[in-house]
Amino acid sequence: MSLPSGLLPSDAAPEWLNKGDNAWQLTAATLVGVQSVPGLVILYGSIVKKKWAVNSAFMALYAFAAVLICWCLWGFRLSFGEPLLPFWGRADAATLDQKSLLAQGFAGLYPSATLVYFQFVFAAITLILIAGSLLGRMNFKAWMLFVPLWLTFSYTVGAFSLWSPNGFLFKAGVMDFAGGYVIHLSSGIAGFTAAYWVGPRMAKDRENFPPNNILLTLTGAGFLWMGWTGFNGGAPYAASLEASIAVYNTHLCTATSLLVWLCLDMFVFTKPSVIGAVQGMITGLVCITPAAGLVQPWAAIVMGLLSGSIPWLTMMVLHKRSRFLKKVDDTLAIFHTHAIAGSLGGILTGILADPNLNRLFFGDDPRYIGLAYAIKTGRAGAGFRQIGMQFIGIGFVVLVNVVVTSAICLLIKLVVPLRLSEEEMLVGDDAIHGEDAYAVWGDGETYDKSIRGLENFAALKSEEMA
Repeated sequence: MSLPSGLLPSDAAPEWLNKGDNAWQLTAATLVGVQSVPGLVILYGSIVKKKWAVNSAFMALYAFAAVLICWCLWGFRLSFGEPLLPFWGRADAATLDQKSLLAQGFAGLYPSATLVYFQFVFAAITLILIAGSLLGRMNFKAWMLFVPLWLTFSYTVGAFSLWSPNGFLFKAGVMDFAGGYVIHLSSGIAGFTAAYWVGPRMAKDRENFPPNNILLTLTGAGFLWMGWTGFNGGAPYAASLEASIAVYNTHLCTATSLLVWLCLDMFVFTKPSVIGAVQGMITGLVCITPAAGLVQPWAAIVMGLLSGSIPWLTMMVLHKRSRFLKKVDDTLAIFHTHAIAGSLGGILTGILADPNLNRLFFGDDPRYIGLAYAIKTGRAGAGFRQIGMQFIGIGFVVLVNVVVTSAICLLIKLVVPLRLSEEEMLVGDDAIHGEDAYAVWGDGETYDKSIRGLENFAALKSEEMA
């Protein structure tokens, strides 16, 4: 039988290209991109105090654009290129070469250009998550320097070590299906570390920091949740069985986690908190990420029960009792929702990963087995080894991000201040960008009862009277 004309090989569709896989991978990448732009742009711009709406949203938008340029010039090859070190790739110009981009990528049945795009959106959202720890006081010029430096010297190290076929942790058998370590643990630790060096918000903002628009916060959260279909569903690099179970488990765990967090809020604080529900949603998404295609649905529900309760305890109980945690001003609690939830997910992956599903993702490698299944099949040693590797992965990511993030912050501090001045923090968006989030006066004019607003208003009145 002859193939339909649409399936015949051609210069634009070589024999190795699977059009279905390529279409899904491009779609999954775009879904992840939508999580950032507009997802986190909207969420950040609405979950903060009104005077910080523009600055917070723009920190996310800037990071998305800056990461793309750095990723195409050197980031992708540092993360997935030929090994330079056991934890770092060799930078070269392959991602700017048409011949290289249109050749088959190192994974999947589609061109390298698709892989570069897919991995870019993961790198971008990691930097945007870090911004969540720094909202409301970081100097925007310092943020402009932080993004390319952290991407180059921290993110690429984690990505190469854990995801590249040449990475030492990948070879050792650490399981991180879609970024529980590479993205969420690293962003949580890096955000917390950077928040320490940048310093806290104004005391008034720390005490009272209400969202300026909860409905838009829910809109941004919705983009985040639905976009996670591509986040975890794209991890197998194919429109496969693994992609289907990963998507199914992702939503199952997330819904469970949201409901658990909501119930805990109602039980302790008597009212169902919308912001609390969003936090529970995020911890569920983060926790299932390293395990999405490796666990059965019942395990995804168990993970949701734990991701809705353990990060809640660390945020609502432990944080308030720890002098050190209270000292560091982590604006959106990224440490709890990403570092804690990502670590939890990585550990639970080592316990609950089903060897049959592992085989679909990792191939016939007997090392990959959850502790629960290892004990059941008389291979407890293999299970404990896997748990040990999961903890080693956590330790490596934490160490790299504390050291590198600290070094970057101290370096930037030599060039520009990390923190805004007291006057700039008092005014917010108008002082930093000369723009306000909402027009509330006349024909598109803004009038905010801040220092800058009062000065501008007085100056205009003086001009009118002259």
